[in-house]
Amino acid sequence: MRIIRLIVPAVVSALLLVLTGCGADDAGSATRAEIKTLRIGTIGTGNVLTGPVGFAHQRGALLPALKPLGVDSIEVYSFPNGPDLNQALVGGRLDVATYGDTPALVARGSGLKTRLLAIAAVNYNAGVVAKDPSIRTLKDLAGKKIGVQSGSYIDRYLQGALKAEGIQAQLVHLLATDAEAPLNGGDVAAVALPDVNPSSFFHAFLAKGFHQVDSIQDNHPDLAGTSSSVSSQDFLDSHPRFGAAWQSVIGEANRYAKQHWDDYVNYEVTQSKSPEAVVRATARQSYIPDEIFAPSGIQLLTGTKQFLVEQKKIREDFGLEEWFYRPERTEQG
Repeated sequence: MRIIRLIVPAVVSALLLVLTGCGADDAGSATRAEIKTLRIGTIGTGNVLTGPVGFAHQRGALLPALKPLGVDSIEVYSFPNGPDLNQALVGGRLDVATYGDTPALVARGSGLKTRLLAIAAVNYNAGVVAKDPSIRTLKDLAGKKIGVQSGSYIDRYLQGALKAEGIQAQLVHLLATDAEAPLNGGDVAAVALPDVNPSSFFHAFLAKGFHQVDSIQDNHPDLAGTSSSVSSQDFLDSHPRFGAAWQSVIGEANRYAKQHWDDYVNYEVTQSKSPEAVVRATARQSYIPDEIFAPSGIQLLTGTKQFLVEQKKIREDFGLEEWFYRPERTEQG
């Protein structure tokens, strides 16, 4: 029962964010005549932008790039997990969101009218940690409880890795922020964690003395996650110049971050609550793609979508090209 008590407050908090965190008046709807305030959704805490786009915002480069679209200000809303963010996006309370590929694909496969503006990041790592020294590989977790954020790219990795090795385990929904106590208390035998700043929980748990059981980077590179920048079709129809402008923002932000890598990593250090050594170990240029729809990202998305279809997490299969927002097309949607 201890796990349930830990999880419920996080779920309630997420629902409150969805219901009250974003403006509810008509002026804040996705189909409003003027954007004025751009509402961006992210995964994390603190209602701040992270990653290369966050770095651009800190440098004062983001708002001027969006001024020609009538954007006067930017509001950021953080959510604990992708499914919670989906509710706000399709409810018209967000204009654009950047989060993991799994919840983004599930939303589109559930019939929600979203468009993928960019594969904002590629090759995201995640890993499984344990406290019990007898647990050394995934096979040692057969029949045991593993905590994982349901509906996330970490969840997709864990399920894919277990399936690949023919292992049956009991997966328990557990946010990374709540994972340490149940792992220490033995409520779960292991936890699957993200390894992406500012949520560098995997390396942070290793620094605390937990040991690695498995990881994407070391054991399952084909299950790496990507980050999806998504908007609703309603918002793009109402503001047809936004899609291309946002793609330019992401492309330029990524280029600048890679060209000024030391400055960018220093920025990531300031955005994370993890120790500096953990953040620096987690920062990787390989996460930042050179193209909006990088071939490596498309390959990872294709594999993730196929897995979600097989798991019946996607109710209706769809073509990725239909989902990609390409301004040069004469028709969208």
